[in-house]
Amino acid sequence: MSRKLIGQKEAANYLNLSEATLERDRWRGGDIPFVRIGLRSIRYDMEQLDQYIERKTVRNEVVNND
Repeated sequence: MSRKLIGQKEAANYLNLSEATLERDRWRGGDIPFVRIGLRSIRYDMEQLDQYIERKTVRNEVVNND
């Protein structure tokens, strides 16, 4: 299986967030998924980021009160 891994800058651009926001999310144990390679290298898996976006997407459902 081939994974598309991107760096922090690319992930921040993809999510329209600052790099500092991604760093804070990691430090506080947030829910934006990342991959740690070795002691210091952080990467983001594009498929996991897409799944994260899907989970966070708010959908308004129409309720029929008939």
